[in-house]
Amino acid sequence: MKKSLIVVLLFLICCIACNTPQDPFEVSKQHVGLLTDSTQVKDLQLVFPNDSIVKRIAGDEFLGNKNNIEILDTTGKQLLILEPAEALDSTSVIETVQIIDSRFKTGKNITKLSTFKAIADNYKISRIDNLINSIVVTVNALNASFTIDKKELPSNLRVDMDLKIEATHIPDTAKIKYFFINWH
Repeated sequence: MKKSLIVVLLFLICCIACNTPQDPFEVSKQHVGLLTDSTQVKDLQLVFPNDSIVKRIAGDEFLGNKNNIEILDTTGKQLLILEPAEALDSTSVIETVQIIDSRFKTGKNITKLSTFKAIADNYKISRIDNLINSIVVTVNALNASFTIDKKELPSNLRVDMDLKIEATHIPDTAKIKYFFINWH
């Protein structure tokens, strides 16, 4: 009798735990809030029913350029910028998510307002790319890229694009300029 009561209780606990709602601001490798790596453009209204979806058609649609989709909350504040994998295709999945709103955070509390130290302390840095005006810190565990303006670096590291930037070169206080999740 006691064993069957324990089994029933464990089953109920598992059912309750499985029904916890998804945090609309949680960022992980496969999702940003309710948006997943398999969400199609045509389903965005289902994912963001209370938010505004702004699709910009820039230039000539015959060029095949990808057009960003902006997600705005009910007050008009920008939350995300989405880039579909294919231009002008409603069945295309989202390829890149730029996180604009600082309420979006990873399981280790990394947000757009975090510093390089927070990233380095919580995730293994996979790669650092040296660009003209910025560096891009890639974290494969999240499918994430963090762009840091070179103005955050010591002056001797800002000009030479051939210089291999290491994590030890980046000041702990360096701020994130852009936060992207990359899928596909």
